Amino acid sequence: PPRSTLFPYTTLFRSVVRTINEAEQIRELFDYILVLGELPKENYSHTFHITINSLQDIEKICKNTSVHLKIDTGMHRNGIPMDKLEEAIYRILERNINLTGVFTHHRSSDVLSSEFFWQKTNFSHIKTEVFKICEKLNLDIPKFHSLNSSGVFRCEKIDDDFVRVGIAAYGYLDNEFPLEVPDLKPVASLVAKKISTTTIKKGQRIGYGGSYEAQEDTISSTYDIGYGDGFLRLTPEHGEFTTPKGYKLLGKVSMDSISLNSEDDEVVIFNNVKNLAKIHKTITYEIVTTLSSDIKRVVY
Repeated sequence: PPRSTLFPYTTLFRSVVRTINEAEQIRELFDYILVLGELPKENYSHTFHITINSLQDIEKICKNTSVHLKIDTGMHRNGIPMDKLEEAIYRILERNINLTGVFTHHRSSDVLSSEFFWQKTNFSHIKTEVFKICEKLNLDIPKFHSLNSSGVFRCEKIDDDFVRVGIAAYGYLDNEFPLEVPDLKPVASLVAKKISTTTIKKGQRIGYGGSYEAQEDTISSTYDIGYGDGFLRLTPEHGEFTTPKGYKLLGKVSMDSISLNSEDDEVVIFNNVKNLAKIHKTITYEIVTTLSSDIKRVVY
């Protein structure tokens, strides 16, 4: 299948979330939801699939729960050790838990090194072993997945059942050297509304610390976005930040507001976060996921 296909072998709508609460919020939108980081205290419908991150988790799962077994193939963060695979599956069977998936996570899919292919080989061995164990125990073969956004574009062929696209869904990819450079386009813009407008006289300074000094009489408006909303704090030391229309940040980002040399009632603060990521010396993922959930979302 083409690498751009999100769900190559199924028509199910799948989603991956961190908590049960997140899963509850979208349960009407997806047929299949994998919860990565929380063990439920009760059994849920077949829609929810719970991640087992350790052997100890198996004892805490309610019977008849659908689970995905995470395998540590080299990231050494979460997951069952590779040599404990058979033990884990036997314990899952003994607890009357439904094994519906087996997966791993790559630590170096976004950098140019052989580690990605080393982990990929490890996971291929795991899949082979899972097939053998399931055939011996007369169990259904679980779904396999391992690739995040970066991993998808390092593979000539996707041989898992589905992939876990993250930042690519926002229209970004932070790979150093992908096998294929995808034609992704950013899908989100941040819009702020004007609170007030004033004229700053030459020599007057704006905001905390008075870090911006007007070199001439300047129109300045305050807008309702700040680091309290997840728009990471910017100061003159970060360098110059401008909006897509060329408006300049005047002074520091405050908790609830910013000042721009604009009179517009609404201003698009960004429609592409690559430059912001460079300014903050971070990845695009941090910029878009840091934004507060309280910010109104509008889908066009």
